[in-house]
Amino acid sequence: MASDRGTAHNGVAPSPLGSISLWLLLFALWLIMNASIELPVVLTGAVIALVIDWIFMRRSGTWWQVILTPKSVVHFIAYTGVFFVELVKANLNMLRYVYSPRIDIHPGIVKINTGLKSPIGRLALANSIALTPGSLVMDIQDDVIFIHWLDVKTVDPGLATEMIAAPFEKHLGAVFG
Repeated sequence: MASDRGTAHNGVAPSPLGSISLWLLLFALWLIMNASIELPVVLTGAVIALVIDWIFMRRSGTWWQVILTPKSVVHFIAYTGVFFVELVKANLNMLRYVYSPRIDIHPGIVKINTGLKSPIGRLALANSIALTPGSLVMDIQDDVIFIHWLDVKTVDPGLATEMIAAPFEKHLGAVFG
């Protein structure tokens, strides 16, 4: 199958710019997690990021359609700040439940709608929701996400979307589409 070389399993050639942006993201995460710019750390990170990039782009070349632009970088940084704020708020809310003499919660499953079109954008949104205490993503079907919410404030999909996903969607939409 020599004709399949350079294409992903779905028959679409991986985007060179998408591959570069994925490598840059992986490499930056490596450097941040290691908190070092010593030559062995940098070289190891570059190689690991390259291998992961090659594997993902070869196996599914269309899932990572992100092109790094100054605007997307600014939105990603803003998203990181929003995520941190929402994470702190959710943790403080959980502390309130844990230390309350009487736990007054109303758990349930709510449906939210997302305007994110890319699979990686939806994945980032689902992970953002799942990583904040008190919520768990149960299923994603097209533009609908089903969430188990520890304390359901509303069952209206529009209001639930505004309360749960809106803080993240603005910035994720600018980064991932």
